Amino acid sequence: MNILFFLKPKSETACVYDYGTLRQVLETMEYHKYASIPMLNKEGEYAGTITEGDLLWGIKRYTNLNLKEAENIFIQDFPRKADYKAVSADSDMEDLIQKAMNQNFVPVVDDQNKFIGIITRKSIIEYCYEKLKNLPDSY
Repeated sequence: MNILFFLKPKSETACVYDYGTLRQVLETMEYHKYASIPMLNKEGEYAGTITEGDLLWGIKRYTNLNLKEAENIFIQDFPRKADYKAVSADSDMEDLIQKAMNQNFVPVVDDQNKFIGIITRKSIIEYCYEKLKNLPDSY
């Protein structure tokens, strides 16, 4: 099965840029109610994933932080605990499922490493559930 069947395209996916500020990232994540969000570089390549935990630990480093100061702190300076691993558009289902077991979503890149969208764990589980429902009873 082609994994692009599950793809939520970049145009429908909220993401942030590594040159964005802490305030921009916080506001984007709050608006979309995301706990993690893909991060891209200026070339549109997948650069990693920012999570709420990354933000909390990064904010801890800045004492007396206020929202105005958050406009001068760039997200690329935040350490990330673990980036979500991306798959290429021609990856197989097994690779996709392996990554989805440990990530809320799987970033998808093209053959030039440009970010093209995400595949959510939810969409994979829904697909597998439908497949299981349609299996004949073997008992």
